[in-house]
Amino acid sequence: MKEFEVEITEILQRRIKIMAFSEIEAYEKVLNNYENEEIVLDSSDFVFKKLEVV
Repeated sequence: MKEFEVEITEILQRRIKIMAFSEIEAYEKVLNNYENEEIVLDSSDFVFKKLEVV
């Protein structure tokens, strides 16, 4: 019997609507909220899974 490594990749994705004066400001607001854990992705945000023997 041999040992194998299997890599699991999951992608979570969510669209956030936010009021801002520019794209940069919108990006920075969402980034700040995400980094401060005001936005937390969970299993309801799941969009993709891949398993691969490496």
